[in-house]
Amino acid sequence: MDLPAPSMAPRRFLSPLLLLLLVSLASASPSQPLIRLYSKPPFAGDRKVLRDDGLYCESWRLAVETNNAGSWAQVPPRCEQLIAAYMSSDRYASDSAIVANYSSEFARAVEIAGDGSDAWVFDIDETLLSNLPYYEAHGFGSEVFDENSFDGWVDLAEAPALPSSLSLYKELQQLGFTIFLLTGRSEPQRNVTEKNLLYAGYSDWKRLILRNATDQGNPATVYKSEKRSELESQGYTIHGSSGDQWSDLLGFAIAKRSFKLPNPMYYIS
Repeated sequence: MDLPAPSMAPRRFLSPLLLLLLVSLASASPSQPLIRLYSKPPFAGDRKVLRDDGLYCESWRLAVETNNAGSWAQVPPRCEQLIAAYMSSDRYASDSAIVANYSSEFARAVEIAGDGSDAWVFDIDETLLSNLPYYEAHGFGSEVFDENSFDGWVDLAEAPALPSSLSLYKELQQLGFTIFLLTGRSEPQRNVTEKNLLYAGYSDWKRLILRNATDQGNPATVYKSEKRSELESQGYTIHGSSGDQWSDLLGFAIAKRSFKLPNPMYYIS
C-alpha cells in the first residue's frame, strides 16, 4: 500500500509558554486560580508591596546608607522592628567601629606638619554622641521628627559617647590633629552641648561651630560646606571628616577623606 504523500504545510509546534498555559488549564481545579503568567514580580522599592519577605528592610537600610534612597522623612512602619534591632545590636557597634578603624588607618598615614594646621572635622549627633535613649522612646525614627521634643532631650545633656568615635577622637589628638566640631545644633544650645561632650569624655577641641542666626534656613550641606570653607581660608587643611549624614560630608571644601557612620533613623539634607 502506498503511503500518503507528506503534507507540504509547515509544521507548527507549541511554544513553551502556550504549553504551560494548556497544562495549567488542564490541572487547575475550580477553586484554584490559574497561573498568572504575566504578573509582574514584586519589586523591593515598590510601595505597593505590603508583604516583607525578610529582605526589603535590609535592602532599604543599604539604600539609605549609600544615599540611593534620597530624601526621606521617617523609617517605613514595616521596618521599625528591624531598625530597632539593628540600632540596639552588636552589628551597629561593629559597623561604627569599622568606620573608626578605617579613619584611624588613614589618619596614621597623614604627615602632620606640627603647626596645628592639620584638621579633622566631626559632626556631633550620631557621630560623637548617641541619641539612642531618645530614639528608643520615639520608634527609632519611625515617628515624624519633633524638634521641640528632641531639643528637650538635648537640654538634658545626657547623650553617651559612641565608644568607637571616642577612641578615634583621642587617637587623633595624640597624632596631632586639630579637631573642629561642626554641628547642626543652634547657638543657644552651646552650653548644654559643651556640657554633654565633656560628660561623654570629649575635651580639648579647637572650636565648636553651631548654627547662628545667619545660618538658619540653609540646607545642612550648604551650611557645613561654608563653615569648612572658612576653616580652609584660615589656613587649615581638612584631612578627615566624620559624620552620620551625607550632608555632613558632601558639598564643597570637602575633606581629603570623608567617613560616613551608619544611621538609618533619620535623614538631613
